[in-house]
Amino acid sequence: MSKSHFSTRFVLIATTLIVCLITSNFFVPRLWQVAGLPIQLSGAVLLFPVSYILNDCLTEVYGYRKARFVIWLAFVLSAFVAMMAQLVCWLPGPLQESSRPVAEAFNSLFAMVPRTTVASLFAFFVGSTVNAWIMSRMKVASQGRGFAWRAIVSSLGGEVADSLIFFPAVFWGVLPLGAALQLAVTQICAKVLYEVLALPLTAWFARSVKRAEGIDTFDTNIKYNPFRISDF
Repeated sequence: MSKSHFSTRFVLIATTLIVCLITSNFFVPRLWQVAGLPIQLSGAVLLFPVSYILNDCLTEVYGYRKARFVIWLAFVLSAFVAMMAQLVCWLPGPLQESSRPVAEAFNSLFAMVPRTTVASLFAFFVGSTVNAWIMSRMKVASQGRGFAWRAIVSSLGGEVADSLIFFPAVFWGVLPLGAALQLAVTQICAKVLYEVLALPLTAWFARSVKRAEGIDTFDTNIKYNPFRISDF
């Protein structure tokens, strides 16, 4: 795949990853109890791990440089959504009294979006870059063998970096620090378990895309600088 050409499959995977990231920012404030246990998870746990699964597939098939490009694209578009959510929350209230509860409910939900997105942007950038870097380096070192182990180790590294940044930042002043860290650890375990269970599907998907694209990228002699955005 040349620098100037992106296949339909690449665009679909990248778009799905970006939608998962942006949508998960709306789900973060909704906490839920797990099966009557004294454990809480964020609603984003249902969706956010999909972005890491797709990140694994992007790096495995297309390489670190194109994964880095998608990470930056997700970063920019997520920031745009957060900015627009804040602007809408700042608009004057409606004239009709009956519409004001709806506006207040909207603001109570979307007022958290800029805060969660700022934390999410930094955490996602760090976590996804760590995930792609580990996946890429392990693939070269193993000569392409052991996709399952590479996917698990890279996802674990990315999720740890992401969650330990994201949850204390989002729930600072909302939950005690200990509770926020406990939520972060619980989320890490839940997300990694999610990805382990999805591993057969992830491996099948990566193999299918490789066959369809006719490529299997090995990142030899590349620059891993996460800020080389134009190098894709």
